[in-house]
Amino acid sequence: MIQVCLNGTRGAGDGAVVPLSPEALADSAAEAVAAGATDIHGHAKTPCGQDSLSPRVLTPALEAIRARVPVPVGVTTGAWAEPDPVARVRRVRSWTALPDHASVNWHEDGAEDVAAALMERGVGVEAGIWSGTDGAARFAASPLGPRVLRVLAEVTDPSAQTAEESARALLADLGSAFGRPVLLHGEDGGAWPVLRLAGRLGLATRVGLEDTLVLPDGERARSNAQLVSAAWVQYGWGRRSP
Repeated sequence: MIQVCLNGTRGAGDGAVVPLSPEALADSAAEAVAAGATDIHGHAKTPCGQDSLSPRVLTPALEAIRARVPVPVGVTTGAWAEPDPVARVRRVRSWTALPDHASVNWHEDGAEDVAAALMERGVGVEAGIWSGTDGAARFAASPLGPRVLRVLAEVTDPSAQTAEESARALLADLGSAFGRPVLLHGEDGGAWPVLRLAGRLGLATRVGLEDTLVLPDGERARSNAQLVSAAWVQYGWGRRSP
């Protein structure tokens, strides 16, 4: 499995190739799926480019993407989009269109309640376990652990030199992860080294403009589809063309 992460918290300042509007997200998702992505993760944005969990923002983004791709579509529930944990749960319960899955960062306050609200609504939970946090320990003690869709092992170390070491340490901290599938990925300078490690370990992975703006050779990426195509080669699957 290769998930494409379309935009993340990036905005207009990160370049015109980062999709922000529902239409741009849908176009980018369709191109990425044509290049080999099998799952979508995106952040719905307000007109001013801020992440939002509001149904008025989320619904148009989901509908636009689903009109263009046949693969599962997921969103974030990151605390930066709604800092108050109680309000975050209310947002999830107010959604009028449901994603196939949503990521929940287990080190954030209120993670268990957000995950439970998603499960109650039939939305798959991606348990985001970030390196450098107590997320792995919290997840290991969670009664919801066996019920998550998958674990996102998120290596936040941006160094190309040390990201693989950080990834291995995070995987060791996760242990059996309740037997749930693990998706391993990195960020910025660590994105490509961690993706290659995921390939060697046979784990699912992800790539996209949320995680990196550059190709393996350091050239600026022109699109999410170009990153996905490069990921096929780096992971060891062979070459695909966007």
